[in-house]
Amino acid sequence: MTRWGILVAEPTGFSVRAAELLGAVGTVWLADLDRLDLLRRVRDANVLWVRLRHRIDREVMDAAPALRVIATPTTGLNHIDLCEAARRGVEVVSLRGESDFLKDVHATAEHTLALMLALLRHLPAAVAHVQQGCWNRDLFRGSELYGRTVGVVGYGRLGSMVARYLVALGARVLASDPNVDAADAEAGVSLVPLSQLLAEADLISLHVSLSDATRRFFGREQFLQMRAGSRFVNTARGELVDETALLEALETGHLGGAALDVLADEDSGGMANNPLVAYAQRHPNLIITPHIGGCTFESMEKTEVFLARKLCAVLSSLRDTQPLAGT
Repeated sequence: MTRWGILVAEPTGFSVRAAELLGAVGTVWLADLDRLDLLRRVRDANVLWVRLRHRIDREVMDAAPALRVIATPTTGLNHIDLCEAARRGVEVVSLRGESDFLKDVHATAEHTLALMLALLRHLPAAVAHVQQGCWNRDLFRGSELYGRTVGVVGYGRLGSMVARYLVALGARVLASDPNVDAADAEAGVSLVPLSQLLAEADLISLHVSLSDATRRFFGREQFLQMRAGSRFVNTARGELVDETALLEALETGHLGGAALDVLADEDSGGMANNPLVAYAQRHPNLIITPHIGGCTFESMEKTEVFLARKLCAVLSSLRDTQPLAGT
């Protein structure tokens, strides 16, 4: 029976059930690796399992002569060089396209709502104020979601989920998506052209899938079309946004604020040199979290078990191909 060498390079909190499933078809190495360790340890791996810490590029694949599969419990794949993987015949197994399963994964939609509320109610600044021993609530008068016009750009799985939450909270919800017919909008949601959404929304939330066609999709033109003082939230992918244009809109005061869970060129080693991070250190109207949208106990357990089952099926189809001797 073929036994595969499976390297899980980001194992913190890894699902016990997922590890059991993988252990039935291969030898599983759970190793919390930095970049240099990854390049050393991946040599003997037939399967590399990563989350979002590592960029799986040509250098990593060069270091992994026996690699057959890259597995990642994510829908976005911009941390993997897909062209290089395809050129080498390395299969990428992910959550992309698993729409039926993902309907039951709510973490990123909930985090989007949390960022909206944190932005409108000045929560990080208010918490810091109390931690300094102060107690002046008048410094933190905020705004409500109820009655606000919120624009949801991208009305797919996550966009529609966020829209439902907003409707339940009494917001007026506009959505824009060229791939969705207006008749398919749920109750309380109006499908409108992007230009109308930009002009009318008090707050805009981005839920567009990243592709070559959508890279830097939201830029200076879109920010200028937004209402003065409106706010912007992105929990999709940083590469969807022209970050220079976003920073300019914040610095000029055209945007009242922004909340981001994603940045372009994310680096697990730190983002201290990123201009948006530098701005956020000095200005409370920009909130940034380190791509934690899907990072809940519930969602990670669900997705890792699902992906482990999917990976086992892929490996079963490859069982006649011998992996590296000795794994």
